[in-house]
Amino acid sequence: MTKLVHVAVGVIEDGQGRILIARRPTHVHQGGLWEFPGGKVDDGEDVIRALRRELHEEVGIEVSQTQPLISIEHDYGDKQVWLDVHRVTAFQGEAHGREGQPVQWVAVDNLRDFEFPAANRSIINAIRLPDRYMITGEFATSSECLEKVTSAVQQGVRLIQLRARDLTDVDYLALAKQVIAVQEQGAAVLLNTSLENFKQTNAVGIHLNSQRLMQIQRRPVSLDKLLSASVHNEQELRQAKTIDVDMILVSPVLPTHSHPDAAAIGWQRFADLVAKANCPVYALGGMHIDDIATAQIHGGRGIAGISSFWPAN
Repeated sequence: MTKLVHVAVGVIEDGQGRILIARRPTHVHQGGLWEFPGGKVDDGEDVIRALRRELHEEVGIEVSQTQPLISIEHDYGDKQVWLDVHRVTAFQGEAHGREGQPVQWVAVDNLRDFEFPAANRSIINAIRLPDRYMITGEFATSSECLEKVTSAVQQGVRLIQLRARDLTDVDYLALAKQVIAVQEQGAAVLLNTSLENFKQTNAVGIHLNSQRLMQIQRRPVSLDKLLSASVHNEQELRQAKTIDVDMILVSPVLPTHSHPDAAAIGWQRFADLVAKANCPVYALGGMHIDDIATAQIHGGRGIAGISSFWPAN
């Protein structure tokens, strides 16, 4: 069996919100492709200590502040890697290729223009995705829904799932075409609807509830669209990985008023599922804004929810 190589990876941000990438030498594994700097964690070495050491050796910076971003295991066939990825939010020094490698500061939205190793796709998704994922709640009219979504975007919400289970497909599609307009303000709208409805819009992505998730055999949308899925257990998690989702909502993490009979899985079980996900994961169920840090400590990207973001009637 091929040994799993533990790698500390740094997503280094500058003061303009750009990300540092470096090109791998042509003679090494995945040579010639771009990567986020980092290197192998030695046996018994703390991952943050390894990250600081590697980033100093590779790009000449002294890391002073980090936060966990995502953990990914990937099998390249000839090599298995565990990418332990941390966002570097404060450092000293001017980044440069100390080993002669080309380096470049890149805007987040331009990262997809570069060719990375396959395992890095989930890292890019984690960088691009916000730590808050809003799901629409109850509304009496389409105008009320649109008003609340617009208000949320103005307050900084950048990822929105349009859920409206009481609407017919026709009415949902009509509402979706109005809500999607907020994408012009920098928000991403995911539709919780049929694939047929989704294809009639220019929404950024689609969300699969657990029932739809278990009914399909392959990824239903192209890689330039976002694919989100609800997961409650390991069987659904395996299915989500099989169809190559871009993000997962794990629930219920804490008790909720909307589903009082559903047993909460708690933070440790959430962390266990996150460790197997290989993609950004949001904690759902009983979440409040103050839980973002807790979700991230347990490996999640952030929180998802209705009540935290959706004004009550």
